[in-house]
Amino acid sequence: MKLDVHTKNSTYPIYLERGVLNRAKELIGEANVFLISDDGVPEKWRTALQKQFPDAPMHVIPQGEGSKCFEVLQAVLKDMLDHHLSRKDTVVALGGGVVGDLSGFAASVYMRGIRYINIPSTMLSMVDSSIGGKTAIDFYGIKNCVGAFWQPAMVLVDADVLSTLNPRLLHEGMAESIKMGMTHDAKLFEIFEREDFMDHMDEIIERSLLVKRGVVERDERESGERKLLNFGHTYGHAYESYYELNRYLHGECVAMGMMTVLKNQELKNRLKKVLDRLQLPTSCDADKEKICQLVNSDKKADHGTVTMVQVDELGKGKLETWDAEMIRKGIGI
Repeated sequence: MKLDVHTKNSTYPIYLERGVLNRAKELIGEANVFLISDDGVPEKWRTALQKQFPDAPMHVIPQGEGSKCFEVLQAVLKDMLDHHLSRKDTVVALGGGVVGDLSGFAASVYMRGIRYINIPSTMLSMVDSSIGGKTAIDFYGIKNCVGAFWQPAMVLVDADVLSTLNPRLLHEGMAESIKMGMTHDAKLFEIFEREDFMDHMDEIIERSLLVKRGVVERDERESGERKLLNFGHTYGHAYESYYELNRYLHGECVAMGMMTVLKNQELKNRLKKVLDRLQLPTSCDADKEKICQLVNSDKKADHGTVTMVQVDELGKGKLETWDAEMIRKGIGI
């Protein structure tokens, strides 16, 4: 399946097809490429890509959120420079959200911007972070606060790659699909309430991509509707910063963030049942005062207020402006 994403300044395809990783060269063409991956991507997938571009360098970064920093970004840019990449060359990212975010940001600033292609290898990156053009690194403990909007030239989504993903990583990625179901697609959320939801993986990925594509096309730079895709993320990012990812993964923090912010009790009960089925956490022992401080430092904060996403009706998210007192009340202080 091929889905085209139309933004104000570009159009690019998403190829959603099992086995498409093995056709990367056919789709990308004869471009001079620079490959970026991480050491958590199984060697079989890195090899499958490298074989198609035997002369291309592959820069492998350490796995984990800690790689989204200036030090690793600098190392990647230096390697690109050492290999004499020009403005006509292409960065190809193979990995999860960290690889995609870092690679896209590197491509956006190298030579004032060069082409890059995303090949997501995790559930989270397949359904969410690989499309839409958000690229960033973390800075002084704040998630994604240094970055750029830089759309990929192409995205290759191969669900076969999920076969090597451990259950915890698979489930944390599904938190992003649950988020999209809650805010935009009730039928997507309802898939997770079925007994056989694992048999509908291709449908989950497709519906998630259709939601993300539509939102990005209508609001590329997050001035309005795209903010709805931050459901669960404001508290979630605070949980991530609090624990420094030593205890919880991104999707796990989003799961707890959705439970924290959601006020409709019926929906909250349904959400908890789904999260429990996926063995995703619904609460934690974080210091509530510290979480409030971190929320007020979020990149979405604006002079004492924060834009929060709320869901009163399944499939219909809405934006609310919360002040410091509402943030405290939301977490139960």
